[in-house]
Amino acid sequence: MVKNNMNILITSAGQRVSLVRAFQTEVKREFQHGKVYTIDMNPNLAPACIISDGYKEVKRVADLNYIEDLIAICIDWQIKLIVPTIDTELLILSQNRDKFNNLGIKIVVSEEKFVAICRDKRMTNLFFRDKNIDIPKQYDKTNFQFPLFIKPYDGSLSKDVFLINKPEELTEFHLQNKKLMFMEYIDNTLFDEYTIDAYYDRNNSLKCVVPRKRIAVRSGEISKGLTCNNLLVDYVINKLSVIEGAIGCLTIQVFFNEKIQRVVGIEINPRFGGGYPLSYLAGANFPKWIIEEYLLNKEISYSNKWEPNLLMLRYDDEVLVHNYEK
Repeated sequence: MVKNNMNILITSAGQRVSLVRAFQTEVKREFQHGKVYTIDMNPNLAPACIISDGYKEVKRVADLNYIEDLIAICIDWQIKLIVPTIDTELLILSQNRDKFNNLGIKIVVSEEKFVAICRDKRMTNLFFRDKNIDIPKQYDKTNFQFPLFIKPYDGSLSKDVFLINKPEELTEFHLQNKKLMFMEYIDNTLFDEYTIDAYYDRNNSLKCVVPRKRIAVRSGEISKGLTCNNLLVDYVINKLSVIEGAIGCLTIQVFFNEKIQRVVGIEINPRFGGGYPLSYLAGANFPKWIIEEYLLNKEISYSNKWEPNLLMLRYDDEVLVHNYEK
């Protein structure tokens, strides 16, 4: 195999500086001249784009020319591997995966059917039930109990999420909006919230599980977190050792009451989460495994070689752009 021009593209890079740097580090271990490029709707103001090996501006995923523009970018940069990072692009990329495969470009994205399950929380709940994973009790909008938790079935980043404690807090917006789901409130004084980073290989088999306790969250993304080698590891292995259509990094959100051993499934995002850098720094090297699978055609073995009880405390840092022009 010629170890040249094995370049990687990270889409919707935004603020994912740590993820870009992780892929830059790992690709250089195998391909001396390998580069990590980025795209974004506003790359000049995206710190992850600034620190990448090059960036381009793209239109919204919903734009009719998005796929053809992305193909042109990949050809120009000799991209061999695409790593998507946001929910809204997953479905269209999974639908068009064959177009890229035919050009020798791999997209690390789950199959369309599984992406659709993850994008609709009603379908995600059915998936959890099928796997014998507990979910919050679901309420009809004419028959519910307080406190009441409300969220959209297709939402992300904690948008349109409400905790309703008494009847007068309910509005017509809550009652009439068909996208809003009414459900049991999982008390965060009794349950810890976890994001589980899980790696699935090309054959949809689980190869690594890292539970991250969400100690503090900002704008829907973890700001303080702790890796925990607890019951959740075996729980995921036993119930989700194979997921049809699952590929690459999955972030599985659950609530866990250790005292009563209750695990409540909340959602699955079939992509890298914003808190994944904690798992990477703990030793769960998903970028390395992606490169080995998709660029070196290697098989991946199960790994539990990551550091438990590793605490991450995030803070704001600066990326400076000299002589900036609009």
